[in-house]
Amino acid sequence: MTINILAILQIVVSVFLVTGVLLQQRGSAIGSAFGQEGGAFYGSRRGMEKKIFWATVTLGALFVILAILNLIF
Repeated sequence: MTINILAILQIVVSVFLVTGVLLQQRGSAIGSAFGQEGGAFYGSRRGMEKKIFWATVTLGALFVILAILNLIF
């Protein structure tokens, strides 16, 4: 039962992780992921971009932890 829950959690986390990675496009605003064009401005992450970045980092760490737990159990 625990193995099934861990596997399902890992699949859900992986879907969100892929989404978070795809939303990050270097050199443009978040709107470019949805078809808008932007200039080649490289600045620091602010606002929503910063939140998506840290959510992606957290999801990546959670994915690794779930993978290790799947190996142990």
